[in-house]
Amino acid sequence: MSRLTLTLTESPKKLPPPEALTFGATFTDHMAIVTFHPSKAWSAPEITPYSPISLDPAASCLQYSSTCFEGMKAYLGANGEVRLYRLDLNMRRLERSARRLALPSFNGDDVLELIKRLVVVDKRWIPSLSGYSLYIRPTIIGTQSSHKAGGSYSPGFLPQQIASSQGYDQILWLFGKDAQVTEAGGMNFIVVVKQDDCDGYDLITAPLDGMILPGVTRSSCLTLAGDPCFQQATSLRLHPVERVYTMYDLTEWSAQGKLLEALCIGMAAIVAAVTKIAFEGKVIPLPEHESGLGPVGVALQEKILAIQEGRDEFQGWSVIISE
Repeated sequence: MSRLTLTLTESPKKLPPPEALTFGATFTDHMAIVTFHPSKAWSAPEITPYSPISLDPAASCLQYSSTCFEGMKAYLGANGEVRLYRLDLNMRRLERSARRLALPSFNGDDVLELIKRLVVVDKRWIPSLSGYSLYIRPTIIGTQSSHKAGGSYSPGFLPQQIASSQGYDQILWLFGKDAQVTEAGGMNFIVVVKQDDCDGYDLITAPLDGMILPGVTRSSCLTLAGDPCFQQATSLRLHPVERVYTMYDLTEWSAQGKLLEALCIGMAAIVAAVTKIAFEGKVIPLPEHESGLGPVGVALQEKILAIQEGRDEFQGWSVIISE
């Protein structure tokens, strides 16, 4: 970071109240930029005032969707310290994404240091209220590429509109003639199923077979579910399971009274409850809970949030940024 150039804005924005913040529409004062040139490699990093960027109409990100990104969050701890959550997993995934799209390789640890500098510069934008955070979107935008890589999100826009018109919030993506469950929109999907022998609950999600996003929050939920201390503290006997399962399994578990919760898992929402699922013209009912989330969803949400905000320590997941 010795080559970093820092240019602060001369017109800082007025901070909106936390309840007025809008995801994807409220932006901080600054951004970080690094540019790659084939003959010169990566440029010196810059932190500059937030502004539009200029792109050639022939840029590969416009022609072939050669772009990838990550979703990260910064929190304020109880003592006002800045914290990032499991940033190493995000960066390793961004490195894999760049390789897959034939984008220039980079040192992920250096990028993390740049992100930390940027977060410190814009620290005042991190809300102090519990449950609020500063969302960070490191993005690699391809301007030259020989590979046609389609976007992973945009093909789902039209099906999402159709689902919304029918009163649903998300698409549950299925695979194969047997309707294997994969993901919900851009999030991982988990179901809580009561075991036959009443020895607790299976926390079931699709395996990482190359088709499923290796979500950071997914990993966190599975790790916590299998942790004896977490189980003891929550009085929940959980068994994390990664396996192929189908919509017909969900239908059967529901009919047997074994399907207790369905959860969408992601960095932005952390844990979101699913209250009904439509399949083949019928609705698969799910138990209703007063708070929306059931006991497993509540326990996971509260624990992850406590770790993110530094109120609980767990395996070094929450990293303090030195200012």
